[in-house]
Amino acid sequence: MKRRLWLAITLLIILSFAIISSRSATVKKAGAIVKKESKTNTVNSAFAGYVSDIYQTAGLKTSGLDYDVFQKAITGYYNLKQNNKIAANSSVVTVVDFNKASTVKRMWIVDLLKKQLLLNTWVAHGQGSGDDLATQFSDKTDSHQSSLGFYVTDDVYYGKHGRSLRLDGMDAGFNSNARSRAVVLHAAAYVCENTIKQLGRLGRSFGCPAVSPEVSNQIIDLIKGHNMLFVNANVSGYNSKYLNDSLLSQFTAPADSSVQLSKAGI
Repeated sequence: MKRRLWLAITLLIILSFAIISSRSATVKKAGAIVKKESKTNTVNSAFAGYVSDIYQTAGLKTSGLDYDVFQKAITGYYNLKQNNKIAANSSVVTVVDFNKASTVKRMWIVDLLKKQLLLNTWVAHGQGSGDDLATQFSDKTDSHQSSLGFYVTDDVYYGKHGRSLRLDGMDAGFNSNARSRAVVLHAAAYVCENTIKQLGRLGRSFGCPAVSPEVSNQIIDLIKGHNMLFVNANVSGYNSKYLNDSLLSQFTAPADSSVQLSKAGI
């Protein structure tokens, strides 16, 4: 009888110890999660504060650039830079928002280092993408549609549209055929206020981000040589590995054009 009693007491002690250990581990795990979430929130706040500072200082709201679109562009910019896709000293980003009608100046060129809007102007979309508003996008040859996503600017050349800028699409399946499709930034006479007055919209390209001849050279000189261009539209199905915000867990606001982040590959 005594033996059974001692056995029961021993089992009870062991069970109690196991319960206490389990609860202790759970509490520690919960504490670690809270600490991690707190750190993440701090980091996100740091990045959001950085983006907001540039957005406000450069007067981007007044110019018509939506905050969430700009934030997406800057997220991609840092991912591209960290993965050596754009120039190390790059501080200029170009944003095209095809959520907006062609009658609106929907291209923005922003200097992140100077926190300055360098240019806000019209840009055409592809014939196959829609009339005044672009609603269809493709990376297929002969689709004559615009392609969404992140691009890196390359070299300048002279073609049938005059001085033009080659673009390399970074998003596989969305714009990675830019080279083979000859999707480049070039001047087009149909990108002007007179065309808007005559047609109620801009003229359209074969898929290239065509700009006004009055500012084409200025744009090319500002963004050539491995800088980022982001083409945005709210459509289902688009995704990009460069919108991965895990990199931002190491974000600190840069004091200059260099990216102060620890290495994090994509």
